[in-house]
Amino acid sequence: MAKAEKKKVRIVAARKEPRTPRNLWASLKPGRANFAPLSPVSFLPRAAEIHPERVAVVHGKQRITYAGFYERARRLASALAKRGVKKGDVVSAMLPNVPAMLDAHYGVPMAGAVLNTINTRLDADTIAYILEHAEAKVMITDRVYANVVGPALAKIKRKILVVDVDDPLYTGPGERLGETEYEVFLKTGDPQFAWKLPANESGPIALNYTSGTTGLPKGVVYHHRGTFLESMGNITAWPMPAKPVYLWTLPMFHCNGWCYPWSVVAMCGTHVCLRAVDPALIFPMIVEHGVTHMCGAPTVLSMLISAPAEQRRKFAHPVHIMTGGSPPPAKVIQAMEELGFQVLHIYGMTELQGPSTSCEPQENWASLSMGDRCVEMAKQGVRYQVVEGHIVGDPKTCKPVPQDGKTMGEILIQGNTVMLGYLKDRKSTREVFQGGWMHTGDLAVWHPSNYIEIKDRKKDIIISGGENISSVEVEIALYKHPATLLAAVVSKPDEKWGETPCAFVQLKEGVAATEAEYIEWCRNNLARFKVPKKVVFGVIPTTATGKVQKYVLRERARGV
Repeated sequence: MAKAEKKKVRIVAARKEPRTPRNLWASLKPGRANFAPLSPVSFLPRAAEIHPERVAVVHGKQRITYAGFYERARRLASALAKRGVKKGDVVSAMLPNVPAMLDAHYGVPMAGAVLNTINTRLDADTIAYILEHAEAKVMITDRVYANVVGPALAKIKRKILVVDVDDPLYTGPGERLGETEYEVFLKTGDPQFAWKLPANESGPIALNYTSGTTGLPKGVVYHHRGTFLESMGNITAWPMPAKPVYLWTLPMFHCNGWCYPWSVVAMCGTHVCLRAVDPALIFPMIVEHGVTHMCGAPTVLSMLISAPAEQRRKFAHPVHIMTGGSPPPAKVIQAMEELGFQVLHIYGMTELQGPSTSCEPQENWASLSMGDRCVEMAKQGVRYQVVEGHIVGDPKTCKPVPQDGKTMGEILIQGNTVMLGYLKDRKSTREVFQGGWMHTGDLAVWHPSNYIEIKDRKKDIIISGGENISSVEVEIALYKHPATLLAAVVSKPDEKWGETPCAFVQLKEGVAATEAEYIEWCRNNLARFKVPKKVVFGVIPTTATGKVQKYVLRERARGV
């Protein structure tokens, strides 16, 4: 072969040498120019940069601009650092929905610490347990809770820094427990404090404790990446426009207010603070401040519907309200729409950082009757855009159940918005993440439309004579009765059937009804074996977030 020909062969061979993807992409890596840890804390400096004079927080006559909000957060971070708070330390807060609670959602992580918001309806023993279990270094508390926080502090074995919020809007009883008042404490901080984003976006940002209805509460750990994405998920799933006006009818301690302390700031909106849910305050505030968005449990919706005519106000614009915690009855959705609210039903839990699914409206629902449309709206819906995995599956195999709207399975979730795990509880963390899924404990069916519909909690299913009875299904029937304000169904021990449904009903004010009337109503709306054998009337106990305390009702059912 000639030299020229040999050379030609070598060139062709070189051109045919395969280039693997590894060779192609290996030199491209994330660095300072194209990567930053995700954290919702970054929303505040952006808002202050773009809209420094826009009102960020309204509290009574107080108005805090975004420039002022950012300064307060930096002062808080600095003041905490000066008192020895370090990276990974826990700062607890037991506060109503006041500016200090919003400050904490930014200032605490700016200090590198972890925010622990405490349920304001807990007893002293449980508060003490949380402070000890979390190894809290600081406690920020409002005077209104002094009667339980004081005894809780006396129970713990070490001294922690206590900062009192002495809110001018609160004039009731309650002594100061700490060595300094919150606004005074802020002044000790540097308004130019040089905070940094976390080096690891999977690091902890918040610690939320479960209700502890079946034992000691578990510490649910949130991470920066998850709260960032959950905050953005709220905005896209609702959707939330620029400059929303958000009224705080949801407790900020609950799942960090479903991450709305961060979502609202991401959209440069206005937070309207509210110390306690009261329709006499809510209706005027909607009108005065032009409220566009709010959240709350179905019990909050029921309070608004039941408000006396003299407390209600007409508002020209629609008010969007997101509700979750239990399926809202169709008649509640209808009554809210008649008042001028647009209801969006969501589903989530503490371990999911708040909402995980939403009942996203479909175009064809507009042609349905009001009753049929409300039935669709009461479903838990489809996954948030930021939720990666979402199925109704067999809890043992984690395989999806048929999407037939009949086969029951457990709601299983995967993705960035799932918690890191339970603090100091590897066993429970391992169990809840079995099979690579977050096991919610909620039983549901999966419709062909991909919408899920909860039928019950695992622990709330009533097994009577070998038949499974959904307490939710019985509650829906009870809510259809015109006299019902609130309803809940639990199991009652029975010698013959093992257990039977026991109904608890809270009647509307000024309305009377009998047990026999309700049992007959259920017979006309349910299969015979699902009809409650006992109906108890009275006030139904709920948590601070509006969830019915079924564990309390189960104990009551044993004695009726």
